[in-house]
Amino acid sequence: MTRTLLIALMLMAPGIALGQDRGMEKPQPRIIVIAHRGASGERPEHTLLSYGLAIEQGADFIEPDLVPTKDGVLVARHENNITDTTDVARHPEFAGRKATKTIDGEKLTGWFTEDFTLAELKTLRARERLPQVRPGNTQYDGQAQILTFDEVIALAKRESARTGRTIGVYPETKHPSYFASIGLPVEQRLVDKLKAAGWDRADAPVFIQSFEVNNLRKLKGMTHVRLIQLMAGDGGPADHAEPSYAAMSTPEGLKTVAQYAYGIGPELTQILPNSGEPTTLVTDAHAAGLKVHPWTFRAENFFLNPKFRAGTPLEHGHIAEEIALFLKLGVDGFFTDFPYIGVQARDAFLAAPAR
Repeated sequence: MTRTLLIALMLMAPGIALGQDRGMEKPQPRIIVIAHRGASGERPEHTLLSYGLAIEQGADFIEPDLVPTKDGVLVARHENNITDTTDVARHPEFAGRKATKTIDGEKLTGWFTEDFTLAELKTLRARERLPQVRPGNTQYDGQAQILTFDEVIALAKRESARTGRTIGVYPETKHPSYFASIGLPVEQRLVDKLKAAGWDRADAPVFIQSFEVNNLRKLKGMTHVRLIQLMAGDGGPADHAEPSYAAMSTPEGLKTVAQYAYGIGPELTQILPNSGEPTTLVTDAHAAGLKVHPWTFRAENFFLNPKFRAGTPLEHGHIAEEIALFLKLGVDGFFTDFPYIGVQARDAFLAAPAR
């Protein structure tokens, strides 16, 4: 029996109820490894294949980006535009669903989750989002369904019981103000699922993240789960609650973030610019009482800081060394597409003699 089939059967079989507590599972380490969309460097993202491999590789958290269906079910997709991540274009019965929409100020054409019921989405199969960058992942195209958030929670709980490790979930609310504007707000749906799972505590194995501000402020009054304010190297929140991510990243801006969030999720370049020395963002955030979980460590040279590249753009560079530098700078966790490298780098750092 294959590992993927085994996990699939576990998801369907009776077992741990969604509300069951963690029991005797080992607590997570003080520096957490977050599997960015699963082990997305090696399997199509947001699939059972990707999440299952990430868990096998030792990830502490699996990260589902959440978007709603037409009938209000939260599903794991990087974007509500599923043109590049599913085989929807090959389904003639859905040809008429193709649409052009403006989402967070960007005009997009494709097929969108909010125009499909869950039953319809379940007829689609996932595909590799970056086939030119990760051609090896395309061999898994067509093998996995779109997962609901319920299924992601169930996987984390069952695998926690099997491995004896606490495996958490780190959901991101995608485009929350857009979905609210079309009558599909995500906050209550997300909180309800977490409460059903028994996860409404500050020490629950959950973080909720968002690039927007107002939905995090709203969630602050709805749940005790820890909240993470995502940031980027340029631009600002789509809900325009703050002028820019740059302003949010100043010492004064971080104090404001600390009023509603547990931590921040900055882009890597906000901590280590592609040229120049590290910034003070980590120490500034810690001074404001915030944890720091930067995104996203990827092995391909195309994505790496120039200091850690070796070879052609699509070959793998020195990702472990890049991670090690960020650990020395004091980050409290990190997102990576390659969890096994992240776990090895984290464990080596924690095992090293104190300097």
